[in-house]
Formats: sequence, structure tokens, C-alpha cells
Amino acid sequence: MEEKIENNSEENMRNLEEFIAHIAKQDEPSSEWKPLIKALWWVRKGDWDKAHDLAQEVDGPDGSWVHAYLHREEGDIGNAGYWYRRAGRPVKTTDSLEYEWIEISRELLDN
Repeated sequence: MEEKIENNSEENMRNLEEFIAHIAKQDEPSSEWKPLIKALWWVRKGDWDKAHDLAQEVDGPDGSWVHAYLHREEGDIGNAGYWYRRAGRPVKTTDSLEYEWIEISRELLDN
């Protein structure tokens, strides 16, 4: 069994690169992935509704963070702000959506 290396940026980048490559090559996310990873996969594929359906089913800070990101992407900054606060995160207004997607993906892939 392969041991996961925590807080290793090279390992995390490899996971992110593999995740992005999977999105580019596949038509469906892996059935083994957690719902929030699937949500990030679907939004990257352009299916906001599937991503939102998955994110809104996950309670807790990570679910709220992905939910916030999705509403920010949608342009609903007020609703996004509500979800950022529930996630215990600062409301994003200046970071690019791409940067935030990468930030969330890295953190969730590392968990």
C-alpha cells in the first residue's frame, strides 16, 4: 500500500496535474472520488449544475467553500459571500476563479 506524504507540494502538484489530465481525457469522474472532488471535476467540464448538486449535499467547511466558489463563478457574489463565511474563509473578490479552483483542488486532493 502506497503511503501518502502529507504537505508535500511536489506530491500535491502531481495529484493536481493528474486530476487536470483526467478532466481533459475522461467523460465522467471516477466513481471512487469524494463528492467535492467530483464537483470540482464537473465545474471544470462546464457542468455547473452537476457541480452545485454535489457541493450542496456536503456539510462542513469544505462543502461550503466549494459551494462559495460555485456561486462566485456564477456571478452571485452575495450568495458566495454567505458560503465563504460558513466555510470560515475570507470572501474572495480579487483572486481569479482559476487560481481559486486550483487552491481548492490542491487542498481537497491532499486530504
